[in-house]
Amino acid sequence: MLRGFLMLAAFFGFTGVGLGAFAAHGLKSRLSAEYLAIFQTGVTYQLVHTLALFGVALLATQIQGRLVTWAGISFSLGILLFSGSLYLLTTIGLGKLGIITPFGGLFFLIGWVCLGLAAWRLPLTA
Repeated sequence: MLRGFLMLAAFFGFTGVGLGAFAAHGLKSRLSAEYLAIFQTGVTYQLVHTLALFGVALLATQIQGRLVTWAGISFSLGILLFSGSLYLLTTIGLGKLGIITPFGGLFFLIGWVCLGLAAWRLPLTA
């Protein structure tokens, strides 16, 4: 999972920075202030969870188990569903995609719960 999660983190990091720059320069004159803020929310959540995914990749080298794997999968699905739906909602105006956004948020929450449970199961050390 190390390679896969690191590659996803690199991809999501690259696209997050690129989309953030695109919003700041290319969409500024094309989107309303409200839609631009929604797009930027997608970028922010993508970049924050990219760092979380990077951490999960490194953690997976030290902790074996499904919880760490599910944390990475959940963060990835969260980025795709949450941020992706916000990007599409604001750029192509497909308002019905707004129904997908909460599912992405739910995957973010699942990822954090899995990460917390994996930490809880670690032995206490002095």
